[in-house]
Amino acid sequence: MIGIIGGTGLYQIEGLEVVQTKTVETPFGFPSAPLILGHLGKEKVVFLPRHGSRHQLLPSEINFRANIWALKSLGVRQVLSISAVGSLEKKIVPGDFAMPNQYFDWTKGRRIHTFFGDGIVAHISTAEPACPSLMKKLENTSENLGYKLHTGKIYACVEGPRLGTRAESHFLKNSGCHLVGMTNIPEAFLAREAQLCYVTLAVATDYDCWLEDPVHHVTTEQILKLYKESLEKVKILIKKFVSGTKNSTSCSCRESLKGALVTSVSELGEEKKKILNFLME
Repeated sequence: MIGIIGGTGLYQIEGLEVVQTKTVETPFGFPSAPLILGHLGKEKVVFLPRHGSRHQLLPSEINFRANIWALKSLGVRQVLSISAVGSLEKKIVPGDFAMPNQYFDWTKGRRIHTFFGDGIVAHISTAEPACPSLMKKLENTSENLGYKLHTGKIYACVEGPRLGTRAESHFLKNSGCHLVGMTNIPEAFLAREAQLCYVTLAVATDYDCWLEDPVHHVTTEQILKLYKESLEKVKILIKKFVSGTKNSTSCSCRESLKGALVTSVSELGEEKKKILNFLME
């Protein structure tokens, strides 16, 4: 089953036949909002608004561990993340879609980045953090709809909630990043620890602030306006993407913990064994 994490402005999906709204408690607390279980066409989906149902959570306040855990507990094995981003590349025009295959962590250590610790030591590989199967599916879906999708991009995640300085924007751009956002880290890495497939559909809403002309410098009003204008295309793409998307038992994402565990399982207490067993399902 596929899980959809909605970013800024995406708090519900039109056409989603809601079967149940479920409050899920996890070992790490509650997720951002009750999860919505339903059908898009013939496919089962779970929807979760990342910032809460009223957009009441700052990026650093999101309980990323609870979000990923809750999705997996309801049967999700593939995750589509919808995210508003700033463009650090002239050809990624505001309003365009982009799909990162790499993530650059520029957060400040305020977020809990892992399910491990407190007795469990594991080191997953994140050399290729986005799921190749889902990336191909998203690329094909966009192409079939005639939507422009920039692929092979690097997403830089900053702490927020403030928008960046010009110095920071130039630093990230000169470091080779193409997109900047506030929410895909640690989300993408936690999905990998939970052995879930993960891909981001990024919606460019602005040019951040690296351009000389101040008229192009990002504002919250600009982000919300352009993102709202793009939402109809986003919703159409989601529906087409979900259609025919099947769980892959052969995907390497589903074996990301293989060889990653350092701690001996026999050394773990029962609660830690339960957490590890859940992650390895």
